[in-house]
Amino acid sequence: MFTGCGTALVTPFKRDLSLDEAPLRKLVRRQISAGINFLVPCGTTGENPTLTRAEHLRVVEITIDEAGGKVPVLAGAGGYNTQEVIELARAVERLGANGILSVTPYYNRPTQEGLYLHFKAIAAAVRIPIVVYSVQGRTGVNVEPGTLTRLAEVENIVGVKEASGNIAQMVSVIQQVPEKFVVLSGDDAVTLPLIALGGRGVISVVSNEIPGEMTALAQLCLSGDFVGARKLQRKLLPLMEINFVESNPIPVKAAMGLMGLLEPVYRLPMCAPKPDSLAKIEKVLESLGLLKDRRVRVAG
Repeated sequence: MFTGCGTALVTPFKRDLSLDEAPLRKLVRRQISAGINFLVPCGTTGENPTLTRAEHLRVVEITIDEAGGKVPVLAGAGGYNTQEVIELARAVERLGANGILSVTPYYNRPTQEGLYLHFKAIAAAVRIPIVVYSVQGRTGVNVEPGTLTRLAEVENIVGVKEASGNIAQMVSVIQQVPEKFVVLSGDDAVTLPLIALGGRGVISVVSNEIPGEMTALAQLCLSGDFVGARKLQRKLLPLMEINFVESNPIPVKAAMGLMGLLEPVYRLPMCAPKPDSLAKIEKVLESLGLLKDRRVRVAG
């Protein structure tokens, strides 16, 4: 179900910082029209730490509504309080999400046994599939290959978003987990090598801007056309890289503002990019011909 390219959707806000539902609906429709394989609302890119519970569920609800069963929805539901995550996961399940992307507990830095028990408890509380999100650079804790191997034995824990940045670890994970366990890249630029190693796709930031192109890259890799994939990767790499010139999702929202896709409003502690960063983002967008129909400029 979660193979190919899935977009880690941004969350649009109005200037008064309230949820902006109309552009969210348009963004989801744009993704589906471009051929995206699945959608991931309320992840890190969706600024989920700043969403209230009601807003979180509303974003998921809108995404499911607009997806209309055309593509699966893997909704974010993670955190450091296991019981609260379980309650959120159950609520997301009731809305009709096809699965849950659950980031490792952050700040309290559990042991590998604690991570295993945490995800096992969430899996026992819901019936839908769970994809573990391992991103040590943000959370301070790594899900080791051995722990993922244990988690893969739990029936509805079906995969991992591997964002460690450690290719050797990715090799170990793919080597140790069952073949049916889905290993997804958490970094756009690593999609090609991860799929070459046996991974199944990517949960992407750059596909917010270019859903069709990033989906094409993933599908070229999955079909074994690595000559074509490398050619497309070379073209898209500058955009993949500029999306992290500052903390995600600052650059991607700024880019989407320049492209006329949304009003680039952030909730603190996220804020608008520095002028020199914005200039770099604009230059990359211009080089790829992505500014032809822009309507909204980045605010202040």
